[in-house]
Order: sequence, then structure tokens, then C-alpha cells
Amino acid sequence: MTIMQISSFAAGEWIAPGAGARPIASAITGDTIAEAGNRGLDVQSMLDHAREVGGPALRRMTFHDRARMLKALAAYLSDRKQPLYDLSFDTGATQKDHLIDIDGGIGTMFVFASKGRREMPDAHVYLDGGVEQLSRSGSFLGQHICTPLQGVAVHINAFNFPVWGMLEKLAPTLLAGVPAIVKPATATSYVTEAAVRMMLDSGLLPEGALQFIAGGTGDLLDRLGCQDVVSFTGSASTALSLRSTPNILRNSVRFVAEQDSLNASILGPDAVPETPEFDLFVKEVVREMTAKAGQKCTAIRRIIVPENQLDAVNAAISAKLARTTIGDPRDADTRMGALVSADQRADVLEKAAIIGTEAERVFGDPENFEVHGADRDKGAFLPPMLFCCRDPDAAEKVHDTEAFGPVSTVMGYRDIGHAIEIANRGQGSLVASVITHDRAVAREIAMGAGAYHGRIYFNNRDSMKDSTGHGSPLPHMVHGGPGRAGGGEEMGGVRGVMHYMQRTAIQGSPDILSAVGETWMPGAREIEGPAHPFTRRLGDLQVGETLYTEPREITLEDIEHFAAFTGDTFYAHMDEEAAAANPFFPGRVAHGYLLLSFAAGLFVEPAPGPVLANTGLDGLRFEKPVSPGDSIKVRLTVKRKTKRTDDYGEVRWHVTVTNQDDETVAEYELLTMNAF
Repeated sequence: MTIMQISSFAAGEWIAPGAGARPIASAITGDTIAEAGNRGLDVQSMLDHAREVGGPALRRMTFHDRARMLKALAAYLSDRKQPLYDLSFDTGATQKDHLIDIDGGIGTMFVFASKGRREMPDAHVYLDGGVEQLSRSGSFLGQHICTPLQGVAVHINAFNFPVWGMLEKLAPTLLAGVPAIVKPATATSYVTEAAVRMMLDSGLLPEGALQFIAGGTGDLLDRLGCQDVVSFTGSASTALSLRSTPNILRNSVRFVAEQDSLNASILGPDAVPETPEFDLFVKEVVREMTAKAGQKCTAIRRIIVPENQLDAVNAAISAKLARTTIGDPRDADTRMGALVSADQRADVLEKAAIIGTEAERVFGDPENFEVHGADRDKGAFLPPMLFCCRDPDAAEKVHDTEAFGPVSTVMGYRDIGHAIEIANRGQGSLVASVITHDRAVAREIAMGAGAYHGRIYFNNRDSMKDSTGHGSPLPHMVHGGPGRAGGGEEMGGVRGVMHYMQRTAIQGSPDILSAVGETWMPGAREIEGPAHPFTRRLGDLQVGETLYTEPREITLEDIEHFAAFTGDTFYAHMDEEAAAANPFFPGRVAHGYLLLSFAAGLFVEPAPGPVLANTGLDGLRFEKPVSPGDSIKVRLTVKRKTKRTDDYGEVRWHVTVTNQDDETVAEYELLTMNAF
């Protein structure tokens, strides 16, 4: 059998294993299938290459350029999943497990690509929050901006998700404009290396944007500075060791940690046997115990149920676990494969023995179980093991020991307050789930347990068909947790991108802030265009280009006609005495939507042209009432342009409606799609 040589990719070159290489065994057979590691890597040249080549190339791209790159990378990987599947079987993962890791990772990259296009500007600067007026006149303003860090992101990933673990970090990093050095766990690095080779072979990445370490990092962490980031997934002990590196502390290097945690699942008191919620709870627990052979950072470790349902829950979970086929993950009938290695199997057995000092094992005998299609003694196989702790208040180890495999413990609670107390004894987790149809129970648990959990997943008969599951971190939502879980956050949409950017408060005149943020704001320089802006194509319009309209008088007849035509006969528009009694109105006033309609009539160019569609309004505010006899006029300014396709893009217009005294009566942002 050919043994794979897992190489590192450093400063543009693939470097084969050398001194310090270690063997990697198949989780199925125990045979050596690969070697990885090289003590001779020049990590300084890797850092220099990332900072001097990869970083500048990425920063020259806009957020949308980088989002398009991510989408193309995801599509490229999606077309080449089968080789990754084939390799991943030797990690002990089944085909269903591949869908979590490989398909899940690619899907995460697609989501970040979409969010980059939808929620971030086609620009180099991200505006964080609104403008702060720092002077009475408005000539001195403040704005928070985010720009890419000018260093490198070092990603240190766990063994259990060799593809998703890499891509869920890599996607927001590249979207931010920061190059990455990826260091996977050696045990499954052969799968990660294959995915990295694919991405590099695609030609879609700028040189220096992605490098790869197979094996140890040497003194890499001792060479990092204030512009660098370490993002780590793994055990709490390893995280503490890395986070405590003197150089990381000295230079305040950003350190994002996602650690192991004792995640809990709570069965609501309403979810009794023969309810949809009870069956759902059992299904979720069994899935989390057996998916990836329980080797998931989000897996359910503590099963918290009403005391009077302990026996029913133990029986239901045990019955379902008994139908779990353990064996060669390449076999389509296998429901649970092997643990990643013999070492991991030994570690799980050691931790299960500790749990067993406080809890009774009610299912799963590691000395007596059947394995299909493989040699039980050569592979890293274990059965799912269910424990029951009947006195969780007196116990300590079940709330502090994680067996990172197919192991979970059932424990009982007296009331919801007690359930919350038990869940929080884990001292911080990535996720807690609550299966209940009782809204009051859900609220009480959210309020009592929220501070201890990065995510709380509620499910019941209303959402069970569409829900993604207790153990599925989604790129849209924050993945992380407090305390034992590491205190960090990953993903969460654009929030995840911010880990690789610097938030800076800028202060200055409206003109300066508009130039820096590539977005026009009131008070900044205005540009007089050569023609009506609605007659100019997206590529020709300039940010700050402004149109001033002629005024239009608002008559009582206009107000009454609008009321009759729309059916909006609110008293402020129709009853002089009632309107005058209202502290907000001097008497009868024009409808706000009448003002919007008349404003559009003042600035719209009716002939066919580059404006393809009006797609909405943002931030509408009515500032001052308009009475019969008043007049209105409009200032229309190009605030921002965003190219969407080669044919068209979005124009965000700042619209200010003023009266005859130049007082603002309404303000909003108009969105149009314009031909490019």
C-alpha cells in the first residue's frame, strides 16, 4: 500500500515531510496510510510571504471581489467532493458524516460569499454603525470604520472536521482581506491537504493568500505581532497553553478560541412520552451521540430531563441506540463509524471511566459490541455509551469531564430552575438545546441559561421539520461560547469577518469622512452632474452627484384627494379641530406618504433610461409636519454605488425633503437598480 506523503505549502512551494514526520493510521484498519510533519519549515518566510504578498493582493480587492472569489472557490470544491469523501472514510467518518464536514464546509463558504455581496459594500472600508455628530453645527463628525488587519491569520484546527473546520475560518478571513496559514490536526491532515491543493490548483486565490502546515508549527507563535490573529479549535488545555505564549500576551495578538464543552439538552416538563417533543428529544440525543462517532464539539454530553422521566428516557434512548449499526464507514448500512484513532479511543475510555464513578452505564459495553465489515480490535471502534446520574447535585465529574466520543449522561431535574442550574454547571458551553412546546419554559430557560451558552436551540412540533439540529453550527449565527467553551465567537455572518479587521474611530468633516468611507453624507461636497442623474448609467454616476428640484405647493385639495383616493382619512389630515388638539400638529397636515409621492414626482425622470427599478426605501423619517399652503422641494444625492452584475447595480440615493423655509420635513434613502 502506498503511504501518502502529506506536504506543507510554504511561501509558494510544496514541501514534503522531513525530519519529525509522524505516521497516520487509518481509523478503520489501524494501518499506516500517511506521514506528515517537517521540523525544517521556515515559518518566518511563510509569515513574510503572507504579509508582503498575500495581504496586499487581498486588500487591493473590494469586499465584493473577495466574495466572488469565495463563491468561485466553493463551486470549484463542490465539483470535486468525491475525492474528499473517499479520503475521509479513513478518518472513521460515514457518508452522512461527510455531508456535515465536506458539504457543510463548502456550504459555509457559499453563505459567506452571499453575505459579503449582500451585507458588505463593494468597497475597501466597512462602515460600522451610524455617523455621530460631534459638533453643534455638524461640521465635525465621527464614524467607526473597519479595515483589514495587515498581518496573517493562523488557523489551528481540530481533527474532527478536516474540511469544515478549515473553511468556516478561512471564508471570513479571506472576505476580510487577510491571508491565512492553516494548520490542521495531524491525524486527519491528509483530507485537509487534499482540499487545500484543490483550492490552490483552482488559480482563484492570489499568491500568498493561503499556506498550509502539515505537522507542528515550530516557533510560529513566537513570531506573531499585533496585526496577526490566532484562531484555535480544540481542547481547553491546549488553548490555555497556546493563549499563554508570552509573545501572544506581550503583543496582544488576537486569540479566538473554540474549545470543548459539556453541552446540554433539556427536555421540557411538557414533553412527556407519546408527544412529538419526546420523540424529537430522543432522536436528537441519539443523532448527537452517533454522528461523527460523537466527536463533535457541539455534541450533547449531558441529557437533562424531569426526574419522573429518567427511566422512560433511558429506555427510549437505549432502544434507539441498539439499532445503531457500527462498522466500516464505507458500508452504506453503517450508522456509526470509528473514532479517529486508537489514541482517541483510549482517551474516551479513560474519560468514560471517570464519568462512571458518579453515574451508572445503562447502555453500551466497550468490551462486548459488534462491528460489521471491519476488525474491531484493529480499528478505533467503540459503541455508544449512555450513563445515568441520579444525583446530579452531588456529582462533580459529570459536569467537568468530557469524553470526546459517543458518550452522554442522563440526569434528572426537579423544576425548571433546577434544570437551568444543572445546565449552567458546565461553566460555559457552545450550545444548549431545549425541546419544549411551552413558551413560558423557553423564556425562563433563555433568561436563566443564556449567559452560560453561546447558542440556545429550541425545537418542537412547530419547527422540527425545518430545524437544522442541536449540533449544527450555521454560518449565519455565532458559533462559540463563554467560559469553558473558550470565550470566543466564530462565524455569525459579518460578525465573523470582524475578527480579522480593525475597528477605528475616525473624526473629521463630512467631506473627509465621506472620502474615507466611500459613502456620501450630508454636509459633504456635492457634485453637479452634466445631466439628470436618472439619465446616467451606474458606471458614469459619481458619489456625491446631486440634483435639486423646483418646489411644489401642498394644497388642502391635494390632502383631501389623497385621503379619498387611498382611504387614509386619519383625523390629523381631515379634522382641523382634532388635529390642532394633538401636540404634534398645528392643524390639518399632509400625509407623510403624500409627501413621498410628491417628492418622487419632483425628481423622477419619466422617460425610459438606465433606472431599471425602484427596490425600496431605508431609514424613512418624517421630521416636521407640512400644512396646506406649504411647499416642498427635494435634494437627491448619490450616496453609494454597488455593482451587482456585469449588467446592473444598486444606487443608494440620499433624499432630503425640505419646506419653503429650508427645514427638513422628511429624509430617507432610495434604492434603485441601474443599468451599468
